[in-house]
Order: sequence, then C-alpha cells, then structure tokens
Amino acid sequence: MVRRVIAKLRKTVNLAWHSDTEDASGVLHGNADVAPCLTVVMPVYNEAATVSHVIANVLRQRPVQQVVVVDDGSSDGTWPVLEKCAAVDSRLCVVRHPRNFGKGMAVRTGLARATSQFVIIQDADLEYDPAEYYLLLGPLVSGKADAVYGSRFLGAGAHRVLYFWHSLGNKVLTLFSNMATDLNLTDVETCFKAFRRELIQNVRLKEMRFGFEIEITAKLSRMGARIYEVPISYHGRTYREGKKANWRDGLSALRCIVKYNFFDRAIGLGRPAVAKDERVT
Repeated sequence: MVRRVIAKLRKTVNLAWHSDTEDASGVLHGNADVAPCLTVVMPVYNEAATVSHVIANVLRQRPVQQVVVVDDGSSDGTWPVLEKCAAVDSRLCVVRHPRNFGKGMAVRTGLARATSQFVIIQDADLEYDPAEYYLLLGPLVSGKADAVYGSRFLGAGAHRVLYFWHSLGNKVLTLFSNMATDLNLTDVETCFKAFRRELIQNVRLKEMRFGFEIEITAKLSRMGARIYEVPISYHGRTYREGKKANWRDGLSALRCIVKYNFFDRAIGLGRPAVAKDERVT
C-alpha cells in the first residue's frame, strides 16, 4: 500500500518548470536556475544572534516560496526578533512553542504548515548555506528523487575543521543506520534534507529531539523512497558558538536505529502532529 501511495505521488507531482531552470544538459548551476517551489522549515532554539541574518539569506534565494520558522521555546529573545522579521516579508510564517520540546518536534510543527512542492530543513545558524539549495533540488526537480540528503562527507565545498570525535561518531551512526536500512548513505545525521512535500507530510514522525534524523531515514527506506545524496559545504560551530548536539544525542540515535528499524516499523501515514498552545504570526 505504501509503495502505491509513493507511485501515485510521483505521478501527480507537477514538473512543468520554466524553460530557464536548466541548461541543455539539465544541470542546475545555482539557485537562480530554479523557479520558486520550496518551503524552508527552520527549527530555532536560542538563536537570537544569528536567526535574522539566516532568514534574510534564505529569503533572498529564488526557489523559496515559504519559510516556516518554529521557535522551540527560546529564552534569549529569539521570538521578538522573529516577529519583526515576519512583519517584513509575507512569505515568512513564525510559530512559537510554549516550551522547549526538542528539534524533532519543531520540525514536525514546521512540516505540518508547509505548502510548497518541495520542503527543505534549514538550521537557524550559519552551518549550512542556503545558496546551495539548488544542489538538493536538482534530483527532485528532475523527478529522479523523493528525498535528497546534503552530505558533509562527500568532499565538495569548504568545510571548517572541527571535532574529530564528532566526525567519527557521525560516521559510526551512519554505518549502523546503513546496516539496518541497507542504504549506502555517507551522512545520515545531516540537517540538510529535502523532500517532496506530499511524501514527507504522509510520514508520521515521533521523535522529539535529534533522533528524528534516524527515524526519517528508516521510514523513507521502508517506504521504498528514492533517496539521493549530494555534496555540500559545511561551516560547523563550536559549543561556545552555540552548537547543541552532544554525546547523549548520539546514544539516542543508536536507540532510534534499533527502534525504528526492528521494532516500531509502522510508517503511520498522516499529517505530522503539532504542539498545543502554539503562537503563530
């Protein structure tokens, strides 16, 4: 049944793009080559120092039709910054959780409000570059992919040199995830993930924190979704600069690999859940 749903979605997706979106070889050279088609979901927690800059950068990109920013109970003045941003551009929708639920819940809230043909997840810091949206959109626009992951480990673009143990941990988690899903990803924990909206809104996600990266991958694999990877640049942050993922999230990811590949195998078609008592601007 799930595979029939995916097949139906592929047939109904409109791929009637403007003639200027690709050159004769079908290769996209930048965001300017992609017609507006994208909802950017941006989970935010205590990012008052960077969020306005990131939002402005995102809104400058031609593919962006909608930006949904979810403030996951920030306590550093992020919400007033978001309200000011929302008053400037009608494409921006900002939502506030009454308390901190976790990144996974913020992503679920944002996905539920997405309306464009494609959806991408963008952190509210400066680690991932919105100018590279076209890299992830290429396989989607061409009809080859249902989901595209931006890999930090495929060797293209600039990469800030940071934590060895973080890098090793990511590779170990990717290895174990691949063993469970029989995929050959290089970066399962990347934030930069893009999807066909109709597909991702029909996946019931449960994880509240960073475990949703593993959960999404397990469920997409079980659905038979066509997953691509593309190389991206990565400008990582230190903990002093605001990085939040830690070793506990790595242990949780291991738990999710076991849970969603061997025990909780239900995909649960339906729109993502949203938090109660949200504020929307």
